[in-house]
Amino acid sequence: MDEGEDEPRNFIKVTHEKLSTDDVSQLVISPCCGAVSIFIGTTRNSFEGNKVVRLEYEAYTPMAEMEIRKICSDIRQKWPSIKHVAVHHRLGLVPITEASVIIAVASPHRSDSLDAVKYCINTLKATVPIWKKEVYGEEKYAWKENKECFWTKQNNV
Repeated sequence: MDEGEDEPRNFIKVTHEKLSTDDVSQLVISPCCGAVSIFIGTTRNSFEGNKVVRLEYEAYTPMAEMEIRKICSDIRQKWPSIKHVAVHHRLGLVPITEASVIIAVASPHRSDSLDAVKYCINTLKATVPIWKKEVYGEEKYAWKENKECFWTKQNNV
């Protein structure tokens, strides 16, 4: 494979489909990279003493994808060696133990890919308009704000 065939790419997907770690990791693998770092955010069964039975996510997909593209652009400015970035986020119902978000980053060396993955998930939670509803036993629920979100801080929400 020559250099031109493996140009840096972003793989962004906001979907109601179940996410696959294998599929996401395969998107970013490159012969010039020795590191693929992956973050998988899954639904846990409890939060602050409440039994969680599932999560439900909603988003305005075009805006969410646009904000994720901005994050990918920021990553490339901060870590120029990054080759490929994949960010897949699930919408709708996400049962316990299943993935809500998978982020994968490929780079020549592990340090950049690890730092970029951490930056990506933290920035995604703070800026991307994806809303999470935590559903508890007996069908009680709570919409969860992202405490890191810039608009929540600005408006003292």
